[in-house]
Amino acid sequence: MGTGDALISAQGLVKRYGDSLAVDDIHFEVRAGEVFSLLGPNGAGKSSTMRMLCGTSTPSGGSLRILGMNPVKDGPAIRARLGVVPQKDSLDRELTVLENLTTYARLFGMSRRAARNRSMELLEFVRLTDRAKDLIDSLSGGMMRRLAIARALVNEPDIVLLDEPTTGLDPQARHLLWDRLRELKRNGATVVLTTHYMDEAEQLSDRIMIVDRGRIVAIGTPGQLLRTHGTPEVVELRYDDGFDTSHLPALGSLAERVEVLGSRVLLYVKNAEETVATVHRAGLRPSGTLERRCTLEDVFLRLTGRSLVE
Repeated sequence: MGTGDALISAQGLVKRYGDSLAVDDIHFEVRAGEVFSLLGPNGAGKSSTMRMLCGTSTPSGGSLRILGMNPVKDGPAIRARLGVVPQKDSLDRELTVLENLTTYARLFGMSRRAARNRSMELLEFVRLTDRAKDLIDSLSGGMMRRLAIARALVNEPDIVLLDEPTTGLDPQARHLLWDRLRELKRNGATVVLTTHYMDEAEQLSDRIMIVDRGRIVAIGTPGQLLRTHGTPEVVELRYDDGFDTSHLPALGSLAERVEVLGSRVLLYVKNAEETVATVHRAGLRPSGTLERRCTLEDVFLRLTGRSLVE
């Protein structure tokens, strides 16, 4: 795909903060109408990349084109066509739910009537019509995130940038927000999403870019990432009394990859049921077993490591 098909095109993108290299020569494109997710551990460069896409941070090197424009020279024109949902809540506590939208709409030059009509339409979209007259502090966390998304859509943006939109929400609120994002996509929106939830990325994304230490380690559809970096299934063996490492050669012969995590051993295999049967026939006797499909989280941890990054 050429850059002419892309709403966002980054070529050799770099971001430095003093001597620190936060984004290191990355190349990617975001196509019209797709949900493109950016994943990575803390400090991987996700936030730095998102700030450059939002136009609030200037690239240190490389080329970045958004909607065919240069964000350094055409920042205001680009921002007028973006919808941004920041990670931290920026709703106005002094205003009602409806006023948060109408006031924002007026900043885009809408008449009072147009602003109200657009705001009521968006409250219906995010299922907050019955809370229109309420103040922000009366809303739940999920309601506030939905309102933030509604506000980002006021100007009918060409691109919506969502920075960890469901962090801290309960499962019901997350799934309702997923429904709204799927509807956005059905309506033709282009969405760039960062998230720490692997199931969220797998459910919503057309393509995923995984970054680590400022560089891209993998990019593709969820299916492509699973096929390339995972196996069809995973067997988890639990050894409550500790794992005897002398069993590693035997287990290694049963799996494409073996990972020892304290008292747990993960076997990445083609057929979990057959592998468990073979483990027991070989007398390896785990305390318990779990058979499951390989997930995007397995791929993510394989590519970025299991070390905790603070």
